[in-house]
Amino acid sequence: MRRFYAIGFLLLLSFDTVTQLSLKAVGSRALPLEFSAAWLVRVLSEPWLIAAVLGYLGSFFTWMTLLKHAPIGPAFAASHLEIVTVMLASALLFDERLHWSQGVGALLILGGIALLAKNDGADERTDASVTACTQRDPAPRSIIG
Repeated sequence: MRRFYAIGFLLLLSFDTVTQLSLKAVGSRALPLEFSAAWLVRVLSEPWLIAAVLGYLGSFFTWMTLLKHAPIGPAFAASHLEIVTVMLASALLFDERLHWSQGVGALLILGGIALLAKNDGADERTDASVTACTQRDPAPRSIIG
């Protein structure tokens, strides 16, 4: 099941990253902003807009599948990992400058995901031990007699 989670989260991360980068590409090509039909046609005919819509669709179906099977805490946290990947990819693809505060934010995001994943693993072990105890002795016994 862990392999399913890993593949699912990587797929979600890929869809989310491609979607955000596609929207950045569309936005950069939308300049200069004009209030005209020609501008609207130019923006709506951008191939990156199609990539963004397809990315949103892929993200939606991947997220719904993960929510059905994965623990909600780590799933929710990992769904925000695209903030880090988009930041790094934007620096490479769009020559955006990175600030030290963005690095700190990325480390905090990664740390939060790691803590939630670790906590979820502890919850699974606790659930397994509780299940094992109740299977051995399903009926509670009275101390009084």
